[in-house]
Amino acid sequence: MSTNKLVLVFSLCLTTIYINGCKDIDNKKETISKKPNIVFILADDLGAYDLSYAGSKYYETPNIDAIASEGVQFTQGYASCQVCSPSRASLMTGQDPARHGITDWIGAATGRKWGDHYNTKVMPPDYQHALADSSITIAEALKQNGYKTFFAGKWHLGDEPYSPENNGFDINKGGWEVGGPKGGYYAPWRNPKLDYKYKGENLTKRLALETADFIEANKEKPFFAYLSFYAVHGPIETTEAKWKKYRDKAEAQGIPDSGFEMEARLPIRNVQDNPVYAGLVESMDNAVGVVLDKLKELGLDDNTIVIFTSDNGGVASGDAFSTTNYPLRGGKGYQWEGGIREPYLIKVPMLKNTPKQVAYPVSGIDFYPTLLDLVGAETNPNHKVDGISLLPLLNGGALNERALFWHYPHYGNQGGDPVSIIRKGDYKLIHFWEDGRDELYNLTSDPSEKHNISKEKEAIVEGLRTELDTYLKSMNAKTPEVYPNYDIAKAKEKQENRRTKMLQRLEKQRKDFLSKDFKPNEDWYNSSLSTKD
Repeated sequence: MSTNKLVLVFSLCLTTIYINGCKDIDNKKETISKKPNIVFILADDLGAYDLSYAGSKYYETPNIDAIASEGVQFTQGYASCQVCSPSRASLMTGQDPARHGITDWIGAATGRKWGDHYNTKVMPPDYQHALADSSITIAEALKQNGYKTFFAGKWHLGDEPYSPENNGFDINKGGWEVGGPKGGYYAPWRNPKLDYKYKGENLTKRLALETADFIEANKEKPFFAYLSFYAVHGPIETTEAKWKKYRDKAEAQGIPDSGFEMEARLPIRNVQDNPVYAGLVESMDNAVGVVLDKLKELGLDDNTIVIFTSDNGGVASGDAFSTTNYPLRGGKGYQWEGGIREPYLIKVPMLKNTPKQVAYPVSGIDFYPTLLDLVGAETNPNHKVDGISLLPLLNGGALNERALFWHYPHYGNQGGDPVSIIRKGDYKLIHFWEDGRDELYNLTSDPSEKHNISKEKEAIVEGLRTELDTYLKSMNAKTPEVYPNYDIAKAKEKQENRRTKMLQRLEKQRKDFLSKDFKPNEDWYNSSLSTKD
């Protein structure tokens, strides 16, 4: 073969090596360079501003920051729902919740059962409690294209027979029906799919080590590793050393007298100074580092796509009221940007000259088609995907404007309302199912959603509402029904208690966490039972 022809073939090989592979020309071997590996890292309940690269002055996340600096930061990245199971189902299927039917976290009450217990104006409709048998998950799609598949951590997409093993994953470490870490983050925990090795073992680190072991065992073949942390979901727990580090840091930065204010239904945190939560965030970041270090150790980092995102906004109301998503409004469970905006990072080392940041609005539904596009695979025509491939954006190009939709006809435990949402261009319209009102926000000029401009922009409201209604009809979306026994006096009394007693209790808890003599129990959530972590 002539030198010129060899150079030409070699150049062509470099441009396609991560999709099709390339034969060794000189030795005429059948050695095929494998397709790119994929490591998908999913945090639970991590807010868009819970990371130091995104502007947090309190939390420390150098390993996730490294993904951000080496990859593409989508600055308007969204989860497909404000709570976990719907978002997770969308990541698996590339479909909107209105299509796959899992519109609330699996286990939430609906109908009269909800209304009788919570006394709300409307009753949430029923929803699917597992991925449909007809769905082709991203793991199944990649497996059909020669990938070894692995799952670790939180599943929460159905009990048996709807486990990860039955949805395309060859190996499952710790994924089962529940949505939180039963028994906590330090062994002894309770998980039928992942036993602990010793008392005091850190669950977050263990999941990362299992992922690293899978990577090493499968380094010679293309693999898809899906690391789905339980962190930073409640119960929030950390070691004494990490608590002290962040307690001292909060004191050095200055501790405000108050850390909460009232949202529409519940108090909401407005300052990042929870040292227990900060320690949990750091533990998760350390675990991310375990996986990234393994890729580098094995020389796989240049041929591995790495994705990092979260399933919904940070918990600013409800559970431990852990963080604030400021300057975004709200948090997990809310219809505001704080409930659905996420860290959204994609690192593709094989692509050169990728942009550092992209402002185009993207959603969790887009990972599915993007990954298939990156590895040269096509979407099965029998599986409808609502997302789009982001490869043009990763290559520095552009995509046409489109509408994004959210359908959450439920009440968030954290204070959110039953709503449907459309975002298109600068504008976001929220339709409230309790009373039928619409709110409109310009997210470019008002990212904190402080100014409802629906009265000033009636033509835009009408156009977006028509598009939203058409979408919901096309999906046969379920909507709430009026609760006939709604007791307004009882509801007002409950709300007043939230404005007084709950707010006072939360402020006391915050000060307790920051007290120099804070000690949750004798063994610090079991973390002191071992010196290995």
